[in-house]
Amino acid sequence: MTPLTTPDAGTEQVHDRRPRSLGEVKGWFRHADIVLFDWFLSRQDRLEQHGDLLEMGAYMGKSAIFLQAYLRAGERLTVCDLFDGEAPDNPNAREMQKSYSTLTRRAFEANFRAFHEELPRIIHGPTSWVPDEVTDASCRFVHVDASHLYEHVRGDIVAARAALGEEGVVVLDDYRAHHTPGVACAAWEAVVTGGLKPVCLTSTKFYGTWGDVASIQDELLATLGERDDCWVGAEEIAGGRVLRVNADRVPEPRLPRSRYAGEKPAPSEAGTGRVPASRGKKIAKDLLPPVVTRALRGLR
Repeated sequence: MTPLTTPDAGTEQVHDRRPRSLGEVKGWFRHADIVLFDWFLSRQDRLEQHGDLLEMGAYMGKSAIFLQAYLRAGERLTVCDLFDGEAPDNPNAREMQKSYSTLTRRAFEANFRAFHEELPRIIHGPTSWVPDEVTDASCRFVHVDASHLYEHVRGDIVAARAALGEEGVVVLDDYRAHHTPGVACAAWEAVVTGGLKPVCLTSTKFYGTWGDVASIQDELLATLGERDDCWVGAEEIAGGRVLRVNADRVPEPRLPRSRYAGEKPAPSEAGTGRVPASRGKKIAKDLLPPVVTRALRGLR
């Protein structure tokens, strides 16, 4: 089967509103990781480390939109995702239905085009297609955020290693969440038996390399270690140093700007003092005692 790599699947809007900022794009991309993505990618630029960027698992495009802004002449971003396609096996199909049932390629493309003129190269299919579609040693940065199942993540890490150049960096999402033990197992297995060297950890992402880890860590410590708006600690794990980083208060780097940045909020969300019905229900569910919530449902 041949993946769809670049054709435009349609750009009509499939959202209630168009994203006016990166923060309005649905997804999980925490402040500390935005800071570190910027640091790693800017360092590669400064050291003239060339190569493409690769993301496995894109959801609605939040981190892909960010990555696109760091491309240089002759480089490209490749995104691989199932979107609304067929999962390769039953466990992955159940995972998709539970966590990503609203994901569509059109939604991703609409979000991406709000910030960039050109779409990335898209591999519309499972990440097992990546080794056949991405040239070995062609990438300098790979973000792995696809399946949470051990067998899939293990394969994604192998694919990332093949895609990365000698000094490339891999980022693994959800390496420690309680609902993603498969990611944790695959990540640390790669450290113990696969030669992956941890650079640093945030609360949600693991940053590693198969290249020279010491020079990256020394520079990261020099950059962040003396700041009073972040925290960096070091641990010894499996005979190597691992940095733990909390950079939630570090100033945000310049983010890609949406073409809709000047648009006003919808009337239902601004200027009326009224909360949209869907948000009102959620607020009531989150804040009211269960007995009151049940009573309100009974009245309706």
